Parts: sequence; structure tokens; C-alpha cells
Amino acid sequence: MLKQVIGRIRELSDLYGSQHQRLHSDFCHINNRCCILDVDDDTLEYCNPVMAAGKSRSSLKNLDLCKPPPTKKSKKERNLKPETDVASGEVLEQEIWKEFPEDLFEAVIARLPIAAFFRFRAVCRKWNSLLESQSFLWNCAEVQRNSPWFYTITHENVNSGAIYDSSSKKWHHHPGISSLPSKTFVLPATSAGGLVCFIDISHRNFYVCNPLTQSTRELPVRMVRLWYRIAVGMTLNYVSGAYKIMWLGCDGEYEVYDSVINSWVCMGRMPSSIKLPLSLNFRSQTVSIGDTLYYMRSDPDGIVSYNTTTGLWKQFIIPLPLYLTDHTLAECGGRIILAGLLTKNAATCVCIWELQRMTLLWKEVDRMPNLLCLEFYGKHVRMTCLGNRGLVMLSLRSRQMNRLVAYDVARGEWAKLPACSLPRSGGRKRQWVACGTVFHPSLTALA
Repeated sequence: MLKQVIGRIRELSDLYGSQHQRLHSDFCHINNRCCILDVDDDTLEYCNPVMAAGKSRSSLKNLDLCKPPPTKKSKKERNLKPETDVASGEVLEQEIWKEFPEDLFEAVIARLPIAAFFRFRAVCRKWNSLLESQSFLWNCAEVQRNSPWFYTITHENVNSGAIYDSSSKKWHHHPGISSLPSKTFVLPATSAGGLVCFIDISHRNFYVCNPLTQSTRELPVRMVRLWYRIAVGMTLNYVSGAYKIMWLGCDGEYEVYDSVINSWVCMGRMPSSIKLPLSLNFRSQTVSIGDTLYYMRSDPDGIVSYNTTTGLWKQFIIPLPLYLTDHTLAECGGRIILAGLLTKNAATCVCIWELQRMTLLWKEVDRMPNLLCLEFYGKHVRMTCLGNRGLVMLSLRSRQMNRLVAYDVARGEWAKLPACSLPRSGGRKRQWVACGTVFHPSLTALA
């Protein structure tokens, strides 16, 4: 075909002479481009003289000599692809993903947000079985997640939980732990890492569970049967995964559970140097720093600590700030924090103190902004702690309201949390949080 075109041009040249030269010149210099004729390739190629040096010429389809060279297309036109190209692209894409390395796939999935991972498990059986893959769990263990979650129980649903995700600032309905007894009330008492310790309402039976994977262990029956209230603390060895749980009564009796031997040990009484009864503050949650547990006591006001490794008891007499009502211990980076409700006249405010180790005195470091405090003015407010590790969640309630407030100890930031609204028959309903504890979501923590 190209040879026929050349022959036709020569005929025209013989007929019109100089007119052919003018036509050839106009054709070759349109838009400052030169037309390069390649007889062997049977194609017409357009190239810019400025760009020609050192660059290959882009091939185009057969061009009609009567038509101008191709013009620049709009972005919309460039994005439009023929159906054949789309179909071939889909086939190519399927082939690429078919050969995608399995280890790289698990590494990517392990770095997804925890909530997104559980949604993706419903995609296929392969994704649903990832929790059984040792290589996937190893990838999950390599990912450090700093945002804690809160496991709470609401007044309307005592047999199921409500989980607050501090990273996405959303509430998730938790159907409950299937292996826990359904005919008795089981409440979250303490936590360590990704494990939560539950205790029944009679304070006799203990359960340790990972709320995400449902890994559960029922602890052996306690050697001492007590019917009064107890304070519960928990420590965790992050390397081995072993943990210890300790309960403490106001009369000084205590027991320590060791997960390594799956038994209660160290049954005994406190040393005589510690004044009894303890008058434990059950509204304050226990704080764990390393292997040491810290319990808040009153009369006299202070803190009692116990090292679960050495078995050493200590007592610190620390006077509380004035006008302090409800208060709780918290921890952040090895520092002991006190969060309390400060009430004077009709004004109510939440304040934060840090324990000074040299003087053993509480030093105020922050207080709730006035804009948040105005809502509590003139109201009889009670405070409950729902989590006290790094991020402190507080429930502030009165007859007319129930507000959830979070305080980031490290950043010194206050935030008003969304109300707990969970699905029920007939729609969603706002629910009042009764109790809770903080934990760090983990797919590898085993009870």
C-alpha cells in the first residue's frame, strides 16, 4: 500500500511540477513536525524535531494523506479505553494477583486496622482462616498498635459488650464471649495487653479472655471463698505472654494466680506494718507498672503496692487534694496519675495530678477545659473510670445526663466521646455504660 502511495506522488509530481514541491513542504512542516517515511515498516511516524535526538519514534496507525496529523486529546478522551483493552487488562490483572506472594499478602493484611481486618474476614474462607496461620500471627506481632480500645458493659446489655475504638472514634457492638457463662453476670475487672480479666458478680470465679479472638481460660476455683468485694489487678510478661492476676480484700487477704502453673499461689496476709482494714477504694481501678500492682486505699489516704515477682509489699501515705470526691488511679509511661472530680460550691471539674516520687505528693498537671465543665455546673455528678492506661476514659453522670470524656495523658488532650449507641430491635438506642476496662487490641494474645 505504501509503495502505491509513493507511485501516486511521483505521478502528481510529473503532472504539476512545482506545485508538488509546495504540497510536500506544507505537509512535512505542519505543527513544526517532520514526516518520516519508513518503507520497510509500512508505517508513518510523527516526531518533534526538538525531541527526536536520543529518543525513539512513537508508532502510529496508518494515516490518510488528506487528514491532518493527530491533535492533542482532552484528559477525558485519554482516559477512555476500548472495551478490548479493559478486558485484556482485567485478565492481566487476575494473572498478576494470582501470582502475588503469600508472605507479602499476609504482611499487608496484618497492617490493616483491626476493625477493617474483621470486616475483610467475611470476603472468603481463605481470609477467614488467617487467624490460624502462624506466619500471619507472626506478622501481626511485629506491628505495634498504640491506640487502646475500651471493653465496656452497658446497663441494657449485661451479657454482651460494647467496644470503643479510640483510633476511629467509633463504638462496636461485641456479641459477648461465647465461652463465658450466660446465666450469670460477668464483668470486666482488669486487663493487661490484649487480655481482659472478667469476674462474676459473686467475686468467686475468674475468666481471662481475648475479646477479639475469643481465646478464653477459666481460672481454677479460688482457695479462699469470699463474698465481699475485692480489688483485682493483672500483670503481663510481654515477651513470654505469661500473666499474673491478684485479688486483694479489705482485711488484707490476697491470692495471686500464675498462668504458667495455672494455679493460685501466695495465699497469705499483708505485713503488720500496713494498717488494716485497708478501706480499698473500689471506684479506683488498679494500676500495673512492670511486675508491681498499685491499689488505692483510704484512712489513711495513700497507695499500697505489691510486686508479683518478689512478693514485696509497700505502703505510701499520700494526702489527697482538697475538695476531691470521686477519684481513680491511672498510669502513663511508668508515671502514676490521679484523676479526680473536684467539687466546690456549684462548680465541678475533673483534674489530673501526677505523683511526685521525691516528695510523695500529688501535683496538679491539668484540668478539664471550662467549656466542658459548664455542662456540669450545679449538678450532682458522679465519676466512674472505664480505662486508666495511657488514655483515661471517664463516665460523668447525673440524673439528667451521662457524658463520656477521654483524657490523653501523654498529649494532655481532652475529648468528648460519642455516646454509646448500639443496634437493638427497632433501630439503634443510646445506652449508658456501667463499667469497663482498657486493653490493647491484639490478634496474638492467648489466654
